[in-house]
Amino acid sequence: MHHNLPLRNKLIIMLSVMASLFLVALDQTIVSTALGKIVEEFNAFSSLSWIVTAYLLTTTITVPIAGKLSDLYGRKTLLLIGAAIFGAASLMSGLAGNVDQLILWRAVQGIGGGIITANAFTIIGDLFAARERGKWQGLFGAVFGLSSVIGPLLGGWLTDHNTIFGLTTDWRWTFYINVPVAIAAFALIAIFCPLLRHDKKPSIDYAGAILLAVALGTLVLAVDNTDKIFADFLANTGMSLTVLRSIMAAVVVAATGLFVWVERRAQEPILPPRFFQNRNYVLIMGIATLFGAAFMGSILYLTQFNQQVFGATPTQSGLMLLPMIAGLMTTSITSGQIISRTGRYKIFMQVGIVLATATVFGLSTLTPESSYMYEAILMVLLGAGLGVVMPVMNLAVQNEFKQHDLGAATSSSQLFRSLGSTIGVAVFGAMLTAGLTSGLAGIQNDPYVQKLAKNPTVQQMGSIESSDTLLNLNMPDIKQKITDASTVAIEKLPIPEAARQKAIEQFTQQQDNFAYKITHAFSDSLQRIFMVSGILMLGAAVLVFMIKEKPLRSASPDQTPGI
Repeated sequence: MHHNLPLRNKLIIMLSVMASLFLVALDQTIVSTALGKIVEEFNAFSSLSWIVTAYLLTTTITVPIAGKLSDLYGRKTLLLIGAAIFGAASLMSGLAGNVDQLILWRAVQGIGGGIITANAFTIIGDLFAARERGKWQGLFGAVFGLSSVIGPLLGGWLTDHNTIFGLTTDWRWTFYINVPVAIAAFALIAIFCPLLRHDKKPSIDYAGAILLAVALGTLVLAVDNTDKIFADFLANTGMSLTVLRSIMAAVVVAATGLFVWVERRAQEPILPPRFFQNRNYVLIMGIATLFGAAFMGSILYLTQFNQQVFGATPTQSGLMLLPMIAGLMTTSITSGQIISRTGRYKIFMQVGIVLATATVFGLSTLTPESSYMYEAILMVLLGAGLGVVMPVMNLAVQNEFKQHDLGAATSSSQLFRSLGSTIGVAVFGAMLTAGLTSGLAGIQNDPYVQKLAKNPTVQQMGSIESSDTLLNLNMPDIKQKITDASTVAIEKLPIPEAARQKAIEQFTQQQDNFAYKITHAFSDSLQRIFMVSGILMLGAAVLVFMIKEKPLRSASPDQTPGI
C-alpha cells in the first residue's frame, strides 16, 4: 500500500543521504593521497596496508548485515547509526596519536561506511516507486564518479598544509572534513526521514551474521595485501604464504557452508536462500561480481598507467580521469531520467555493458607511445558505458522484490560487486607482479638499480627485488627526490666541472633507461590485465542479455511505497 510523504521532505532526505554517501565514496580516494604523510609522521611504512585494509574489511562485512537489519529496524534508524559512527570515527582517526589507533578507528569508520552504503541505495526504494527510482539511482551513480575526481584533489590540497579559517591543514583534515557533513546529514535525516520500518517483530540471525563475518573477513584478508599484513607472522612461524592462504581458503569454505546451512533454518536470514530461486536475482549477482572485478581492473590501473607512463602525480592522474567521469556522470543522470519516463531498463543495461566491454578491450591497445588524447577518447566511452550499468543494477534487483526485502536484496548486490572488486584487484595484482617479474628479469644488475639498492630511504620502501618497489622508484615524486639527492652528492665531489656535468648526464641517462624498461614492462603487463578485464565484462554482458525484464511500477512523486 502506498502512503503520502511530501516531495519536499523526500528531496531533503535524499540530499542528506547523498551527502553521507558522497563522504563514504570520497573517503578511499581522499585518504589514499594522505597515506604517504601518515606513514612518514608515524614512521610506520609496514602498517600502510592495514590503514587501507582495516576499512575495507569492516565495510565488506557490514554491508549485507546492515542491509538486513534495516529491513527489520527501519532505514532511518540504521542511517542515523551509520552517520554517527562514521562521523565519530572520522574525528578519532584525525586525532589518532599513533598508527595503531588510526587503524582501529579506520576499522570503526568502515562499519559506519558500510551501514551508509547498504542503506543509501535502498532508501530510494522506500521513498519512490520503481519507475521513479531511475533518476535517483542515476544521481547516486554520478556521486561516485564525482568523488573519484574530487577525492585526490581535495586530499592533496588538505595534505599540503593550506589554510582554512586561519587553521593550517594536514593529513588529519582528510578525516576532519567528514565530521560537519556527517552532523548535518544526521540532523536532516533525524528531522525529515520517516521511520520506514515494517510491522514485523525483529528476529536477528546472530549465527548467520557471525558466520558471514568470518567468511567475508577471512576472504578479504586472504586476497588483500596478505603478504604485507601477515609479514611478521610468516617470518616468525616460517609458514609460507601459499600455506597461509590455503588455510584461510579452507576457513572461508567451511564458514560459507555453515552459513548456508544456518540461513536455511533462520527465521529472518541475513541473505535469504529464497533469493537464489529468483532467476533475475542470480543473474544480477553474477553481473555485479564480474562487473566489479572488471571495473576495478579498468579504474585502478588506468590511474597507475597515467603515473608510470605519463609521469603524472597522484593529483594529476586523478584529473586525467576527468573524461571518463564526464562520460559516466552524463549517461548516469540522462539514462536515469529516461528510464523514469519510459519504465524500461534492460535496453540501457545492454547498450551500456556492450559499450563498456568494447572499450575495456580497447584499453589493451594502450602503450607507452600512446597519446593522452587516444586514452581520453577511450575513457569517455568507458565512462558512458559504466554510467548506465552501475545505477541500473540496483534498480533491476529492487524491482524483483517486495518492500520488506529491499534492504537485504540491494545490499547483497553491493556485496557481490565489492567481492568481485576485491578478488579482481588481488588477481590483477598477481598478474601485474608476474608480468613485471618476467619483463624485468635481470634488472637488479642495472647500474641505476644497484646504486639505489644502497640508499637507506629506498631500503625502507622495500626490497629492490620487489616489483612494487621498482614501480615506486619510477613514480614522479620519488624520481625527483632521487634526482635531487644525486645532484647534490655529485656537486660535492672534488672533481672538475666538466667531469661533474658528465656524471650528472650519465646518471640522467641511467635513470631514463630504467624508466623505459619499467614503463614498457608495466604496459605489457597492463595489456594482459585489460584483456582479462574485457573477458570478465563480456561475461557480464552475456548475463545482461539473459535477464527477463519486468515492468517498473509507477506512482506519483508524493506516494511513498516504504511506509
